[in-house]
This record gives sequence, C-alpha cells and structure tokens, in this order.
Amino acid sequence: MPDYIVTHLKQLESEAIYILRETAAQFERPALLFSGGKDSIVMTHLARKAFWPAKIPFPLVHVDTGHNFRETIEYRDNLVKEMGANLVVGSVQKAIDEGRVVEEKGPNASRNFLQIQTLLDCLEEGQYDAALGGGRRDEEKARAKERFFSHRDEFGQWDPKNQRPELWNIFNGKMNPGEHFRVFPLSNWTEMDVWQYMKQEDIPLPSLYFAHEREVVVRNGTILAVSEFVQPRDGETVETRQIRFRTMGDATITGAVDSDASTMDMIIEEVAAARETERGNRADDKRSESAMEDRKKQGYF
Repeated sequence: MPDYIVTHLKQLESEAIYILRETAAQFERPALLFSGGKDSIVMTHLARKAFWPAKIPFPLVHVDTGHNFRETIEYRDNLVKEMGANLVVGSVQKAIDEGRVVEEKGPNASRNFLQIQTLLDCLEEGQYDAALGGGRRDEEKARAKERFFSHRDEFGQWDPKNQRPELWNIFNGKMNPGEHFRVFPLSNWTEMDVWQYMKQEDIPLPSLYFAHEREVVVRNGTILAVSEFVQPRDGETVETRQIRFRTMGDATITGAVDSDASTMDMIIEEVAAARETERGNRADDKRSESAMEDRKKQGYF
C-alpha cells in the first residue's frame, strides 16, 4: 500500500481514536451501536485499539429487526465471544409483540422504521447518554449534515438546523436530563478508506461482503437475496447470480450488487470504479428524497 495511503489512514485512525476516548471521558454511560456491518466492525476494532490492553469500556448494542442475515448474527456472536464484550440486543419483534410498534403492511413493508422505537427503548433502559455509531458523511446527504457529537433531545429527535459548532476538534457534550448524543468517529471516512483500512489491519468480515453465488430476485430495480424473509412474488423470476453486499442491514431491504470481487484487493478496485454510493441499493432510502433525514429526525441511526 503506498505511503500516502498509509499516512492518510493513520490520520483517520488517530482522529477516530481521539473521539472514542473523548466520548469515554465526557459521558457516564456510552454504548457502541453494532449492526454487524463493516463500519460497526471497524468501530469495534478502533475501540479495542483505543483502550487496549483494557476491554472496551462500553457495551455493544444491536437492534435486531428479526430479519437479519444469518451470517451477520453468526459473525456478531463469534466476535462478542472472542472479545469478551457485553452485548445488548434490542428486539423489534418483541416491540411488535408488546404492541409498542405496529408492523407495516403491503408488498413493500419494512421493519426498518420500527428500529427507531427499539433503539430509543434500548437507550432508555440502559440509561445510555451517548450512542457511538458508524455513520459516515459520504454515505447519504442527511448523514453529511451530522457533527461528530450529534445532540438528540429528550424524545431522541435530531434537529439538523440546530447543531453545535465543532471548532478545532473541541466537542461539547453538555446536555439536559433525558437527552443524549449520537457520536460518529468515522464521519470523515469514505467507503474506500474503510476498505483500505480493513485490508491494512487484516480485519475479518462476514462472508456476505465477498462475491458468492446466491439465488436472488430483482424487485423494483434492487437485487434481493432469496431467504425465509424474501420470497418471489407473482411475475418474479428466481435466478442464481454472483453477488456481494456493499452494506449490511435488514435482509428484506438490503440490495446486492453483481460482482466477482472475492478478495479485499478486488473489492477495493470495484469501489474505486463505483459511481453510486453503497446505500444506493437500499430500498428504504428510495421511499422518498428525504427518507433518511426523516427517519433520523425521529431517532434513527
């Protein structure tokens, strides 16, 4: 890897570690939001570096939609066991069963929006005053508006027009009772940075990120993997294609891409040539022009 890339990644790593340590210093009960996706995996790796040789000083919080890829859950459980970390799982299915949220109906129903209430419940039950997330500004235009320390009011809501200045990396974590912060140490990273860093650090990943043959259907222009959660509808044809996933989420809305990239180097080449962001194939982001921002205002990641 060229020296200028190594230096660039070292600067990003140092910035993220500084923010992780600053979060641990400023807040009483931080937590790390862990989805099993590459960004949260990198976040966990950075947290281990930041506090080594001690264990990371906060739990991993996973909001489980009940529609997760099997490989993601297996990876999560193996990582938690290997780290000896504390895992807290919030269940969307439990929230549905208890009547706290109502599942969507119709052909394009999704549980993605239901994660909001489950996340807020987890934060309240754990009395977490800061939630570390792997969001990056290059992912989506709403996420580009986030600060490193992003304030949420007592209802868990985000106001993009009323954010605090962050001059010279001075972060203001003061808040009123009942409020909390979302913290985004990877804000300045790009998808390419994440892949190059994972290659440099030799970070293992779920197999879904690498090209593999899978039965799929194409629905509204999105390639969806056939599973217990995604079944072909009338008029849809099941076909076997070589695919991989650029982002990880609910299996019912997370689209794949055609790919033969089976190694880190091949994926880096593919990302360099891509002309669409990794969330460009997420069905939940296609619901409206402001779909992500609308969800974030109500407490989404």
